[in-house]
Amino acid sequence: MSVGIHILTVLALKRDEPSTSEFLAQSVNTNPVVIRRLLGTLREAGIVDSRTGVGGGWTLRVEPERITLLDILHALEPREEPFGLHHSKPNPECPCGQHIVSVLCETYEEVRDAKARVLKGITVADITRKILDRIEKDPAASAIASAGC
Repeated sequence: MSVGIHILTVLALKRDEPSTSEFLAQSVNTNPVVIRRLLGTLREAGIVDSRTGVGGGWTLRVEPERITLLDILHALEPREEPFGLHHSKPNPECPCGQHIVSVLCETYEEVRDAKARVLKGITVADITRKILDRIEKDPAASAIASAGC
């Protein structure tokens, strides 16, 4: 999910021009194949578009203010694994063993709900603003940003 957020933030920062998977891979410091796989998934989710040919590349299909981190999670990790439970069934003769699984399932559901609420309240635009704030405060980062990274 972090790499997906990174990619979408770069696309938000470079709104006026398409970005190649090679350029995005350079920013993430990974292989362009990894980036293309993620972008394909994000395209299927309706978050990004691509254009081929000269001047082609990837762009946001949706405004950054409308892309939440929860949207990204659902796009990239649709089968998010629940918290793990016991590998074997707890002892039903033990009072704790009788109830631990149901209590943990309820607790983990509360955690998932809280996580979803937080992620739904943060957008790519929010992340982009924080990046721009830090670039503005750091002259070295500003020089790198103006160089195109």
